[in-house]
Amino acid sequence: MNEMTRNIGIPNDWDRRGLPGWCYHSDALLELEKQHVFREHWQIACHISDIPEAGNYVTMDVVGERALILRDQDGTVRGFHNICRHRGSRVVADDKGTCRNALVCPFHGWVYNLDGTLRGAARPRSFPPLDKQEFGLIALDLEVWMGFVFIRFAPGPQPSVTELMQPFAAELGEYKTQDMVPAGDIWTQASPVNWKSVRDVDNEGYHVAMAHPALQDLYGSTYYDEPFVNGLCRSFATYNPHAGRRWSVRNYVKIAPEATHLLEHLRKAWIYYGIFANAVIAVTPEAVQFYQEFPLSTGETILRGGVYRHRDETRQQRAARYLAHRIDRDTQAEDVQLTIWSNESMTSKAFSGFYLSDLEYGVRTHHDHLRAILPVMNLASAPDEREMADVNGRLRSTTL
Repeated sequence: MNEMTRNIGIPNDWDRRGLPGWCYHSDALLELEKQHVFREHWQIACHISDIPEAGNYVTMDVVGERALILRDQDGTVRGFHNICRHRGSRVVADDKGTCRNALVCPFHGWVYNLDGTLRGAARPRSFPPLDKQEFGLIALDLEVWMGFVFIRFAPGPQPSVTELMQPFAAELGEYKTQDMVPAGDIWTQASPVNWKSVRDVDNEGYHVAMAHPALQDLYGSTYYDEPFVNGLCRSFATYNPHAGRRWSVRNYVKIAPEATHLLEHLRKAWIYYGIFANAVIAVTPEAVQFYQEFPLSTGETILRGGVYRHRDETRQQRAARYLAHRIDRDTQAEDVQLTIWSNESMTSKAFSGFYLSDLEYGVRTHHDHLRAILPVMNLASAPDEREMADVNGRLRSTTL
């Protein structure tokens, strides 16, 4: 990747303020975020290896929407709203599973083919003739990129995933992520903070030296962040083969095999690719993972992710992946505490806003992306909750 084409330099006199504190505690703003930030932007639903056979499916409930991702009888990956066209019931109730050759709504027994078309309603004579397409499941925008299944609940400003991710395609392509298989189930975890506080912490490495002793031990001297440019950011580090103050780090660098399947400059790299608005794809020599966050309320967030391994994983790679998981597990717990402390401060009258370091420029560029979508976030003081949508609409009309 030619980094210079992404204009990742930091301006001389940039505005070091972040979003005002009210943006983290406004219910009315959250409703705008659900639509314009989450539903209208690409989201990672799963990996193709989560649904390897015809009839396999996974579901995903976020921001008031219910997604169903499945593989049909021809092997095509499809995405639908998990909503029966009769009364709106869930067509499938489990997080994942397998159906033989059709989906049967558990409420009244409407039956759908795996391509989403209606096979038939229960007691069909009680209805007028039903068009199989018109009354089929409602399709989602869906695109598979390097094995990851991206969906979108509503049309939005982003281009195709292939076009969006093009700056990282060559580098990430070296990992052949499309050939990997699940190392476990897709996981979720609730956190008692606003979703933006989670993203703020993840968008900068300034805190690594103080707050993440394992990461600092592993790669602190080489780590650097790139800001968001056109919806993408990147963080890069190579681990120190002589690190070892922490047990997991010491054994990771000792056990991790030489990653000869990768280009030399990637053989010890830990790389994080940020995708606006709320997702990360992270690679290490032995695995790839995605993680993301979705708001449950202004003060609660669901964290979600999955880890994928090489199909022909060696014992050394498996041991290294386990040790990397221990490092990530400790890092995530540390980050959760940091987000709690930061998020709760914003309700204090003493909170006067962020003042960001050059090392936190990624936080600012993420906020700038949010402001471009929801210009009401530029206001230092919160509008009346009842007028939030109208104020944002007026501001948006003046910037278009």
